[in-house]
Amino acid sequence: MSEVIRVAQIVGKMCNGGVENVVLNYYRNIDRNKIQFDFIVDEDSTNILKDEIESMGGRVFVVPPYQRINEYIPTLIEIFKENNYQIVHSHLNTLSIFPLYAAKKAGVPVRIAHNHSTAGKGETKKNILKYILRPFGKIFPTHLAACTEFAGKWMWGKRAVEKGAVQIFYNAIDLKKFKKDDAIRNAIRGELGLEGKFVIGHVGRFCYQKNQEFLIAIFREIYKKNKNAVLMLVGEGETEDKIKRLVYDMKLDDNVIFMGARHDVERLYQAMDVFVLPSRYEGLGMVAIEAQAVQLPVVASTEVPKEADITNSIRFLNLKSSSKEWANAILNIDVNEKNTDIHFSEKYDILKQVDKLEKYYERLVKK
Repeated sequence: MSEVIRVAQIVGKMCNGGVENVVLNYYRNIDRNKIQFDFIVDEDSTNILKDEIESMGGRVFVVPPYQRINEYIPTLIEIFKENNYQIVHSHLNTLSIFPLYAAKKAGVPVRIAHNHSTAGKGETKKNILKYILRPFGKIFPTHLAACTEFAGKWMWGKRAVEKGAVQIFYNAIDLKKFKKDDAIRNAIRGELGLEGKFVIGHVGRFCYQKNQEFLIAIFREIYKKNKNAVLMLVGEGETEDKIKRLVYDMKLDDNVIFMGARHDVERLYQAMDVFVLPSRYEGLGMVAIEAQAVQLPVVASTEVPKEADITNSIRFLNLKSSSKEWANAILNIDVNEKNTDIHFSEKYDILKQVDKLEKYYERLVKK
């Protein structure tokens, strides 16, 4: 039997966000007799799934955040050398320059830079850093990857994607977990007291990118016309307190449910009637994929890539449209009209995509 390939996965802050969930999803489904993951996470992470990772044979290394660069780089070099990794796979987008520099200094032969995001208007400081670092993104990796062609082109350029220099690994899901289930729907709605309610759902980290303040403005317009409406928000993050104050000030607190970070999101989707994603920018919009798997109608901003519309049913609206226009679009959805013949492309089926990742790692190590 050949030796297990152990891959160092650089996920940054583990806070139940999209990127680390994608990596974990691949890890849960990969052949762990062939491939093992170690997770390198920042010490200010809020939701490190250490027990689950270790139960599958993985390890967790907690390191200083990249903001303390004089500690971050030496710590990574030491970890990479001590464990003699053949592959370091970084998911930090433009920030991958830092861990992959450390990997090169440590002599790691295969260094993968994986982009999951783009840039959006409004985050001036963050975007300045992204645009400063982006030109240096090809210096330290030996291989390039992205979650979509859209994200790949933003990071590495159209030519690199078209030449096949960027490997696309789609943010695939376990379709069995996200299958529509009326029994779960009734149970969750019963637990949360949502029987007879019109439930608008949103899953995402509370941050500028996800644009929850606009979602609250949309919901206020919905509530004016439908007092039976409820907004379910799943996630946590730096703008959470601000959004809670906004909800309180608008006197919507009886109709907005803050669910916090959850590990049963697939069950919560079942309780929703409509899913709304008004993001200011996205590399893909994984939650839109999950919502479609549960056969939810999805309303999303035009900043969400078209690649997320895998059922040709997402209603895309411009963020320049008013909250009232968004509310009317949501209220006009027939929630009883379900697409029971949804066909998911193989690229979003984790069982198909994980085989592709296994072969990719094996091929790189053999080289």
